[in-house]
Amino acid sequence: MKTILITGTSSGIGKATAKKFLNAGWNVIATMRSPEKEEELKNSNAMLVMKLEVTDMNSIQKAIDAGIEKFGKIDALMNNAGFGTFGAFETATQKQVEELFNVNVYGYLNVTRAILPHFRENGKGTLLNVSSQGGRITFPTCSLYHATKFAIEGFTESLSYELISENIEVKIIEPGATDTSFVGSANMGENDSIINYQKFDKIALETYGKLNEKSQSTSDEIAEVILEAANDKSGQLRYIIGEDTKRLLNARNTMTDQEYVDYMRGTYIPEFWDKKINTSI
Repeated sequence: MKTILITGTSSGIGKATAKKFLNAGWNVIATMRSPEKEEELKNSNAMLVMKLEVTDMNSIQKAIDAGIEKFGKIDALMNNAGFGTFGAFETATQKQVEELFNVNVYGYLNVTRAILPHFRENGKGTLLNVSSQGGRITFPTCSLYHATKFAIEGFTESLSYELISENIEVKIIEPGATDTSFVGSANMGENDSIINYQKFDKIALETYGKLNEKSQSTSDEIAEVILEAANDKSGQLRYIIGEDTKRLLNARNTMTDQEYVDYMRGTYIPEFWDKKINTSI
């Protein structure tokens, strides 16, 4: 029986994936910041719920060690813990910027670094990094979030070349809009002294919501693709999820760079883009 360690399983994609792998016959090490609050995932001998802070190497190592002690070995790691900050970059505080990169980027690097010696010792392993469509395309008001996801895309793609030498599979998961209320629960900029962006932020986020509400993937649908990726030995690197992701990546791949940028401006911030065009004429 194979074993997977998953970060960020308290809700959303992480929790759905933990259930999916358990039902598929895997042992699951479900990690989260507050395991004492979790009840649903504790009802199986094949499930180990552990505390894990992706910014704390001691916490990470304890979760890995406990998983190995209970199940004998770990076959796969899914880096999933993360959050988004939406709003104009200038309105974000330094604390917000650091917290976002500490979790979304350094957190992935920390857990990956901790598990690789075990994978090498086993002579194999699978690394699944949950990125986003936002790791390859961008939207207004998401500059900081995109910075973290572009970093994960570059890190993971390059790492995939390195780890071929160690027989370690590497996968990038790229969901689009989801039903996890990710945008609604995300932190907006905290610098209230800057009011210039308020109208832009409001209109851009409302437009994003309207354009993507009909193409949202469920957490269960995303979890199904992640399970397929974990079992896929074809060497495939990226797994695209959602009609919105497919549509936008197709646009990016078939248009010239400037055509694509103008398309996104006209689609997601038409009020501001049209005004700029008209005043430039």
